[in-house]
Amino acid sequence: MSPRPNQLAHFAINADDVDRAKRFYARVFGWRFEAWGPPGFFMIKTSEGGDPGTFGSLQKRHHPVGEGMSGFECTVAVADVDETARTVAAAGGTLTMPRMTIGTVGHLIKFRDTEGNLVGAMQYDENAK
Repeated sequence: MSPRPNQLAHFAINADDVDRAKRFYARVFGWRFEAWGPPGFFMIKTSEGGDPGTFGSLQKRHHPVGEGMSGFECTVAVADVDETARTVAAAGGTLTMPRMTIGTVGHLIKFRDTEGNLVGAMQYDENAK
């Protein structure tokens, strides 16, 4: 099944330590990783069953943080943003923005993963005030 136009079709996480990043994202979001292509390159499985979710990959960083590719901020939908914040900290990440509420949208946190990448996590709630 091909993504529809204008939908996020793929994301890539660049990591200094690929194994550490795999452990972090497996713990925080329950993602699974499958080796694919060149050494140190993994496809990320973000969902189960018939819905493949968004396609992602994890790869060795090619440039130091601050040089080369600067990134594209992604936000991951979560069931409980407070639990995600606790899990991020326990897995070695750093909260950079505590929970904030966006009215009629939900509750958002931002954090740095173990590799220095900025990530958002949103608990969607149309009744949020």
